[in-house]
Amino acid sequence: NMSAEKCLAKGSAAPGPVPEDYIRVYSMRFCPFAQRTRLVLKTKGIKYETINVHLKEKPDWYLKKNPLGLVPTLETPAGEVIYESPITCEYLDEVYPEKKLLPSSPFAKAQQKMMLEHFSKVIPYFYKIPMDKKKGEDVSGLEAELKEKFAKLNELLKLLQKLSVQIYLYLTGSTLCLIRFLDGTPELKKWTELMLQDSAVKALMFSPDAHKAFFKTFLDGNPDFDYGL
Repeated sequence: NMSAEKCLAKGSAAPGPVPEDYIRVYSMRFCPFAQRTRLVLKTKGIKYETINVHLKEKPDWYLKKNPLGLVPTLETPAGEVIYESPITCEYLDEVYPEKKLLPSSPFAKAQQKMMLEHFSKVIPYFYKIPMDKKKGEDVSGLEAELKEKFAKLNELLKLLQKLSVQIYLYLTGSTLCLIRFLDGTPELKKWTELMLQDSAVKALMFSPDAHKAFFKTFLDGNPDFDYGL
């Protein structure tokens, strides 16, 4: 993995073409959605390079590639651009068929996508609750909703343990860093422990302290995307 760690902001020069035999991922080091894509790249042993993007001062060249201005975005040597986290993961699984992550059965595949939806619906709470708290707003309603969503996830994770665990590790990996410093449920804790034994997760995971430190800069309204570099 080749990586230009420091993020590129508005006014930066656009990177050149993607090298042959590589795929490029535009990312942000602490972004849970981009982390999901990076976990898939790492797990499948795909040769990739990382370019981190400053999400508050987005370069114009980046907005031309992805008009939504979000990460992750993939770019191929042919200049093809793919974005939206679940779409990038599925694309990688299809284009690099060795070490398949998604099952071939349509029902099993649908189950995994449903699971992913459940996880994706939880992520916004991790940002909204602390931000509202900081503004002095009452977050008890949001906390109750999150608790309920955690309870549903807990039930799903119990079911999953009877199915193949592998894929959920990767496609839901993005929430791991966020769950680690929240009081999740016993099943979520067990799932977290299991994930932390995975070599791709180990290679890409920041410590909870680094996440907390970045998150603090995020809440203060001035995110330090290059924290720790």
